[in-house]
Amino acid sequence: MKKSIFHPTMFCLLVGHFFSVQANEFEVRGNIELQGRFFYEDALYNSQHDNQISLAAVPEFYWSWNDGNDSFEFVPSARVDQHDSERTHVDIRELSWVHVGDDWETRVGIRRDFWGVTEFQHLVDIINQSDSVEDVDNEDKLGQPMINVSLVKEWGIVDFYILPYFRERTFAGAEGRPGIPLVNTDNPLYESSKEQEHIDWAVRWFHSIDDFDVALSWFDGTSRAPDLIPTISSQDSFQLSPYYKQISQLGIELQANLEDAMWKLEVIHNDNSDKDYWALQGGIEYSQYGILDSNADLGWIVEYAWDERGKESFSNFQNDLFLGTRLAINDVDSSELLFGFGYDLDFDSTSVLLEASRRFGENIKVAIDARFFESDEQQDPLYLFRRDDHIQLTAQYYY
Repeated sequence: MKKSIFHPTMFCLLVGHFFSVQANEFEVRGNIELQGRFFYEDALYNSQHDNQISLAAVPEFYWSWNDGNDSFEFVPSARVDQHDSERTHVDIRELSWVHVGDDWETRVGIRRDFWGVTEFQHLVDIINQSDSVEDVDNEDKLGQPMINVSLVKEWGIVDFYILPYFRERTFAGAEGRPGIPLVNTDNPLYESSKEQEHIDWAVRWFHSIDDFDVALSWFDGTSRAPDLIPTISSQDSFQLSPYYKQISQLGIELQANLEDAMWKLEVIHNDNSDKDYWALQGGIEYSQYGILDSNADLGWIVEYAWDERGKESFSNFQNDLFLGTRLAINDVDSSELLFGFGYDLDFDSTSVLLEASRRFGENIKVAIDARFFESDEQQDPLYLFRRDDHIQLTAQYYY
């Protein structure tokens, strides 16, 4: 059984502080979701299924007091999946107290904090762990226990982070799809003898100068991206065990907003006990506003990903080109469409994604996501998903 994400001392401090004051604003919101995944090809593994249905709920509770200078937010989440026992889970996305000073803020508890500027990969985004049972695009994140102090100065915003507990990456179970049933999450491996109790830390500086946004970050601690190491289980069967290394990582973010184009770049240098490396993701998004004399905006995206490790990288994006387009109708129903195409220049593999969403009335949102994979090289990480082409339908009710 995995350890709890709670630190008893931190939790007691949060709850004790909240109940020692009287909240003068209370709000409840959230959504309930019904989702279905439908696969085109027979599964690669006999334990997997051709379709799966799940039901999820994400309520949000928000309190504020002291003229809005103090707030408390609680966002639990739960999902029940038809087949995948690993995807059936309960988690806490947010459980934090925020205090705002004149030129500083403190944030204590479980939070999600996003870094990055590019579209198809977020190299520098390292505070939170990816929740891969939610989706394979690594956009969904687990809540991270933290103490965060933010200083707001004329020369930029500086954030300091203490991260006292590590969250392991989630993977689909034996019946989950898309996924790799060979991954054994019950016995992860760690470079640090403290395992999940290792205290990580990070610092980030962000500043806007005219049309340019720049950020520099440093992270020291347990890597959020595990290596999958071949091992033998107690039943003498082959499996892949997640191995979490200790790393130090420099992150650089640049974004230039020049007329109708946004130039974006993310660069990292990862220092670890195995092989240090540089990696980058960069490109441009060009927008056409009011196309065909309408309210709609059309964006064209070109990005390139490079990893110094080349084919030895555990990443899917070691030498990849991405092309995409984004259509925002700008109507009252918030209709949007995103199309993306990825081509691996080393393995000649391709991936295609389509994301479309529209709101119906005040409370209902419907989304269609489609993903297609093509790979013939066994060394390519995408090869394990070659039969996982699927369409995902999601209906959400917001309250």
